[in-house]
Amino acid sequence: MSYTDILIDYNMENFTIFNPTQIHFGKNAIDELPDKIKEYTDHILLMYGKGSVIRNGYHRIITDKLKGAGIKITEFSGIKPNPLVSDVEKAISAGINNNVGLVLALGGGSVIDSAKITALCIPEKLNAWDVVIAKVNPKQALPIFTVLTLAATGTEMNQFAVVQNEETKEKLGFRSHLMYPVHSFINPEFTYSVPADYTAYGIVDLIAHCFENYFGIGESSLSENFVASVVKESMYYAPLLLKDLNNYNYRANILLQSTFALNGTTMVGKSSGDWGVHAIGHTLSVLFDTPHGASLSVAYPAWLKLMKDKIPDKISNLSRLIYGSEEVDLFIEKIELFFKTIGSPVNLIEAGIELSEKEKIIDLMKKNKISGYKYQFSEYEKITDLMYGIL
Repeated sequence: MSYTDILIDYNMENFTIFNPTQIHFGKNAIDELPDKIKEYTDHILLMYGKGSVIRNGYHRIITDKLKGAGIKITEFSGIKPNPLVSDVEKAISAGINNNVGLVLALGGGSVIDSAKITALCIPEKLNAWDVVIAKVNPKQALPIFTVLTLAATGTEMNQFAVVQNEETKEKLGFRSHLMYPVHSFINPEFTYSVPADYTAYGIVDLIAHCFENYFGIGESSLSENFVASVVKESMYYAPLLLKDLNNYNYRANILLQSTFALNGTTMVGKSSGDWGVHAIGHTLSVLFDTPHGASLSVAYPAWLKLMKDKIPDKISNLSRLIYGSEEVDLFIEKIELFFKTIGSPVNLIEAGIELSEKEKIIDLMKKNKISGYKYQFSEYEKITDLMYGIL
């Protein structure tokens, strides 16, 4: 089949392009931060994680600049990877009690996602989980600024957030046009401190975002070529970066790939991604606190193996775009090998999850009825066996 024959078969969905986030990228990007904040307020809520930004000096750099500009800072720390809605609730209270006018996230995806929901809930004093499950519909949000310290989620330039409820054992994504950051500041030097394992997990995450959109609802040759370009670029730079973690150019390229993987570019002509693999990964994160990217490097090969006889043409086309070969099994082998080569686990045992946990995984997938938006599945035992490498 020729390339033009393939194009004729595409059925494009209606779509709207909208992305108001301003990206400030480069070594001196944060120099603009104080002036941009003062356009909105002189009192902010600064949110960050468990202390790495303090140990690595990023916190001091940011707070010195803000205090020097006369900006008052209320701090909220302790956001964990796989962020908890209970922590978001505490951050909301801190913001309300201190009458802040803007939320600034200093960190990676977990911190930024938490800051987005915090900013969404403060003006109307809403409950965070009620917002996530669409029980209430926020009408406004505080301005959201981000200073990124990890290439992974792309949340610095999109309207999505993911948070985990430890009581209901759910990890859910939520979207709102009110959660686009107004300004995001990206200095690749702020990612030098990310160790090799979490650098690899971030690369897996950005590739998974591309794949989720590729397998989503709607067909668009342009967006699918965008997907292939981002994936091929990340696969090229990944091994180079992992051998030279302080290389500015390698860090910068991975950051750009991460941002563009989920800022709408790979969604043009589609109404939704599939997100079934993320649902599987979230199950692992809820049960075992598995790092998000590590959960995806386990789940994606298993999902592809589950789907290879159901959607061989779709997988074959992705293989052609990325590797120039239409062999489905070879594509799955290559993806699995790439994840393994960069040091991310490709089965549950490698992720530290023993076979004795199998029923717990199956039960939670059943309870939460996880599936994809386009490609539904309910073979929970089979996909769990595939993740263990039993099948």
